[in-house]
Order: sequence, then structure tokens, then C-alpha cells
Amino acid sequence: MEAFEVKKVLNNNVLIASHPEYEEMVLIGKGIGFNRKRGDAITRESAEKMFVMKSEKEQEQYKKLLPTIENDMLEIIISSIELIRKRSSSILNEHIHVALTDHLLFAINRTIAGMAIKNPFISETKILYPREYEIAREVIEFINEAANIDLPEGEIGFIALHIHSAITNKQLSDLNQHSQLIAKLIETVEGQFNIQLNRDHINYMRLVRHLRYTIDRVLNGDKVEEPEKIALFLKTEYPLCYNLAWKLIKIMQQTLKKPVYDAEVVYLTMHLQRIQHKIK
Repeated sequence: MEAFEVKKVLNNNVLIASHPEYEEMVLIGKGIGFNRKRGDAITRESAEKMFVMKSEKEQEQYKKLLPTIENDMLEIIISSIELIRKRSSSILNEHIHVALTDHLLFAINRTIAGMAIKNPFISETKILYPREYEIAREVIEFINEAANIDLPEGEIGFIALHIHSAITNKQLSDLNQHSQLIAKLIETVEGQFNIQLNRDHINYMRLVRHLRYTIDRVLNGDKVEEPEKIALFLKTEYPLCYNLAWKLIKIMQQTLKKPVYDAEVVYLTMHLQRIQHKIK
């Protein structure tokens, strides 16, 4: 029978244990931590759920969260993260156990209190991370049924960002900043054209994706070739779109604090011209 060694008891139902093959694991089960001490042997069968958490810092943060969570809710949240792991077929960054647990507790408490938070970036998130968005939708459905609650649709977008962060090891703060930047750029386009873009239209989706890839290229320092003849043509033929493209580039530079290559203006102008052509 497979055995673990107790390293740290977090509470009566959660403990950290080590195993030669798995390294440090969080084991969860009713009463699993009761009267246990460091060095005790514990069988795998004693745990109802388990996951890896190597980082001492993450363990400490998780420990602080635990007293605020009822056992039933902890069970639901851990099952949600397990669902994400299965659906994404990925090794998740262990920070998701702290970050998503904290977020879901906050979201659930706000919903119960009738103070759900609106998500202003939901349409952009849906376009940028469609796979993560669908997994997040499944997670919300699972939580709503298991906890008999009605989390708002905006939560799908927030959870999708957590999933993307855990799969790609990107900082959630960076992802949030990029979502806000894209929303600001879209707002600038709508203000310039004096229209409300249809969030379900293919041209809107293409523009959002293009802005995201531009941000990625800027952050990675990737250079795209500049077709000079096309640049001159676009500047002459579509001055409004060309100038707007420059305006968007300047917003990107200020936010990301990195230079943006001139060639990006050409490709952005083409996208803007396509949108302008449709609204004429």
C-alpha cells in the first residue's frame, strides 16, 4: 500500500505530505489532519483528493486561505481545478490553487450578497482565449449546480484568464493589463469612427486578435517587415485610418513601455480600413 510522510498539517482536513515519486503533495480528506504530526506515515487511500504544491510560499498562502473556506466549498473548488486540469490536458502552474480559490471565494460571497462584479472585458477574453473560455463556462456550470448558486456570466471571463495564466505560466496581472489595453484601443477606434462595434462580428474578432498578436510581438521584440510602397499608398488613400493606427500604436507604446515597429501601422491600418468600409 502506497504511503506518504506527513510534512505539515494545514488543518483537520488538509495536510502537506511527501512521497519519493510525487515530491510534496497537498492531501485532502475529512479528518485527515486530525492528531497527525510531522513524520507520520499516511496511506494514499486516506486522501479523497491530492495535488502538487512544491512552493513554500504557495503553501503558506494556501494555509491562510483555508480557515475562510467551509469543507463543502473547498471540495467544490478543488474539483473545479481538477476539471480544468482534465479539460486542458495541461500541467497547471500550482499558483492556480491559491489564486483561483481566492477569486472563487470572493466571487461566491459577492454573488450571495447580491453584489456581483461586472466584467468589462468579457467579449475580448472570449475572442482571445476561446478554449479557456469554454473550459471556464463548464467550471461555472459545475459550481452553480454543486453550490446551488448563480454566478454571473462575467465570471466565465475572469476564470478563463486564471486558466490561461496557469497553462502558460503568464502573470495574471499582465493578462489583465493586456485585456484593459485592448479594451482601451477598441474604445479609441469606436470614438474615432463614432460607432459601437458589433462584438459578434468577424471584423471585430479579427481586430481584437490582431491587437493581441501586436502586443505579443511588441513584448517579444519581434519585427515584422515593412512594405514601404503599401505604407505610402495607405497613408494617401486612407489618412483617417492611417492616423488612427498611429494613435493606437502610441497608446500601446505608453502602456507597454516598449517601442513598436513602424510596420505595425500598415497592418493595423488595413484592419481599420476594413471596419470603416463596412460601416459606410
